[in-house]
This record gives sequence, C-alpha cells and structure tokens, in this order.
Amino acid sequence: MNDRTVVYSTYYNPMEANIIRAKLEDSGFACFLADENVATINPLYNQAIGGVKLIVFERDVEEINKLLIEDNELESIVTDDQIVDRPNLEERLKCPKCGSKNLNQSETRNNKFNLFGIFNYRLPTSEIVKCIDCGHEFE
Repeated sequence: MNDRTVVYSTYYNPMEANIIRAKLEDSGFACFLADENVATINPLYNQAIGGVKLIVFERDVEEINKLLIEDNELESIVTDDQIVDRPNLEERLKCPKCGSKNLNQSETRNNKFNLFGIFNYRLPTSEIVKCIDCGHEFE
C-alpha cells in the first residue's frame, strides 16, 4: 500500500480549493488543504506561499482525475429548462431621439448634494443609457 502524499493541484482562491476538497471528500477520497489559513487571513501572502495546495494520496490520483473530468463534463451539460431568454440591451432599447441601437448602459449616482463625494456609496444608483451616436441620455 502506498501512503505517499502528493500536491494534486494549487489554487489561488481558497474558496475554490474548499469546493474541490469537499467534492473529493464526498466521493470518499482522503485529502486536505495546506496553507489555507495563511491565504485566508492574509491574501497578499498567497502568491509568496504558492497558493493553497490540495494534497491527496498518490494511489488516488488516477481515480481523482477521472472523477473531476467526469464532473466537469456533467457541469457543461445544459438542459432546456435552465436556458432563460434575456434580451440584450440592443434588442430592448432604441434611442428616443435618433432611433439608434448604438447604446451604452451604466450606473450613476445623484451626488449633487454630496460636495466632496465622501459618502457616495450611500446614495442610490440609477441606470443611465447613453446613445453613442447623438449623445442623448435617458433611463
């Protein structure tokens, strides 16, 4: 029996590493994460320590590869009830002034009473659509 451990993969996002670890543990594979606490407490050190390392037993590597490949294939399958028709901005809107569909959508805050812009995050946002052709702005 081979009880040697190997670093299976490295993640720079601790949440992604925990998701993969949970999938493997649910499938019955023994594994653990190294350097997870350092990367979570101080993300700036993540690059220096080489990321969060997923460590597994060497004997399980081939089975883990099969499991994760199969899992990725299942995630890529989309059924008809998961598809939601959302019209694009161009399909929904036209400029009321010139009728153009060449539009740019952005969020803005009404900060005319906020002189210094200090508490900008507290102000409500509104969606503004600007016509690129004529410059007309509307909501």
